[in-house]
Amino acid sequence: MKRTPSVVLGLCSYTHDSSAALLMDGELVGFVEEERLSEQKHTKLYPARAVGWLLDRAKLSAADVDAVAYNFQPARYLAESPAALRMALSPTTRDRSLARAHGFAKVAVRTRRRLRVLGSQFPSAHVTPVLHHRAHQLTAFAASGWEEAAVLVVDSLGERQTTTIAHGHGTHRPRARTLEAINDPASLGYVYGAVTEHLGWRRGDEEGTVMALAALGEPARFRHLFARAVRTTATGFHIDSGYFPTRTLTSGYPRTSRRFVAETCPERHTSEPLTDVHRDLAAALQERTEQVMVHLARRARVLTGSRRLCAGGGVATNCVSIGKIIESGIFDEVFVPPAPGDAGTAIGAALAVHVDRRSPRPVAGIARTCYLGPSYEDQPLDLTPWPSLRQKTLGIETAEFLADQLAHGTIAGLFQGAVEAGPRALGNRSILASPLEPGVVERLNATVKFREPFRPFAPMVPAERADEFFTLGQPAPYMSMASGVTDQTRERVPAIVHANGTSRLQTVTRSQNPFMHAVLTAFGRRTGVPVLINTSLNVKGKPICGTPEMALDCLADSGLDALLLEGRWITK
Repeated sequence: MKRTPSVVLGLCSYTHDSSAALLMDGELVGFVEEERLSEQKHTKLYPARAVGWLLDRAKLSAADVDAVAYNFQPARYLAESPAALRMALSPTTRDRSLARAHGFAKVAVRTRRRLRVLGSQFPSAHVTPVLHHRAHQLTAFAASGWEEAAVLVVDSLGERQTTTIAHGHGTHRPRARTLEAINDPASLGYVYGAVTEHLGWRRGDEEGTVMALAALGEPARFRHLFARAVRTTATGFHIDSGYFPTRTLTSGYPRTSRRFVAETCPERHTSEPLTDVHRDLAAALQERTEQVMVHLARRARVLTGSRRLCAGGGVATNCVSIGKIIESGIFDEVFVPPAPGDAGTAIGAALAVHVDRRSPRPVAGIARTCYLGPSYEDQPLDLTPWPSLRQKTLGIETAEFLADQLAHGTIAGLFQGAVEAGPRALGNRSILASPLEPGVVERLNATVKFREPFRPFAPMVPAERADEFFTLGQPAPYMSMASGVTDQTRERVPAIVHANGTSRLQTVTRSQNPFMHAVLTAFGRRTGVPVLINTSLNVKGKPICGTPEMALDCLADSGLDALLLEGRWITK
């Protein structure tokens, strides 16, 4: 009798960055963020397209799913309400205690309702809520492929937790044991989001813009403020509610206080110009974030005794902080998964359910992989909706052709293979340009990406030649680490060096992405510099292009010169 496979569907849904992952007998069938298919950036809607693609790929129906793993536990929210009421005893938190208790209770009830809705969509499945930070931990650790490592997760909020340190074990059956946890209202992600909003950008979306702006400011101006507002302790950190009032999970409550405004600057409207005070505020915030992240990394080293670190959670996308941890030498190697934010918890939630079932099947298809979403390699292409576009089919020397175009100044989109996991384009949904071209950064920001002129662009380089240009000293496959640069880089390719002297690096191996490795090598033969600018195939405010239609819209509506789409060279 044929054995029925175990089918676990992991979901991130109803909050932000909806996504889905599917495990069959412990092997990852695929993972994709809903925004890549729906064109709604950071969508919180149920990931219907992502789930549909996964089930189609596995040749399954909803009735074949026997377990649904959800990335939050409602009971953990409910546990915060009594603690919130106790805040009424303190004059600094009294005014928000009732709202906080109500807000956490409301989210608990809402999450339970969502679990029932999910159960109704999968009639044969048992729906299991997974602790949010556990999902983050398993995503980060399993993706590393290591047998053992410290695991540090730092985000805004997962139920009550904002920071956890765990010890990961097991390559084939990954598990992570939490050793220490910090609960809200001590939240580094909350503080960074609050200042992002104060500076006029979207919280939960544009923290990277603030990180970029920080390089242009002077942190000394507000250094002492952030030292008071975010105080380190022997086991972590504490947030002063006098600067960042306690979170309520209810709209209408500002995240910064009158004292914060009085000691810094008024809230900036998006249309207002940037001034030195905004740059200095961003610089001080970023500096303190780096200090706290390094402090937490040291704590993780002490608690676990491990020489390797996996980092996850939204704050782990702060590549400069990750670079500081690497630079500190606390660990021999640091790993950040391709999807460290909430979207990636769909994978971790599914892993938790698979491991807890004590399945004899080992986990597979997760370690050191990032191209996990849909591909469109064999589909016909109809350009009728884009009458201004023209196409030609290229031959077998596609990598050489693209390298030659880039060497001559073309800014090209690249759409090939499976969609990347996570917030960074990693050579399958990328915009590529030569860093040797005069004014390339200004042109990319102004006419292609339509974003702030101070935003830097990340370089990609063959892994075997990374040490010639970058000082990181370890692999950086997912563009999640800021690296120092060598003198050769400053002299020959200054366009990829940000104002703080770093670059958000991606190292590319032949096994990871054969085509992109070939393009970089060919570009290096032509120019002497095997380094390209790589940014995501999208414009500001839009998600990375997950479908051919999205990519063609991007070409038609931006300053891109051309698009290489599955062997077709498309121009305007």
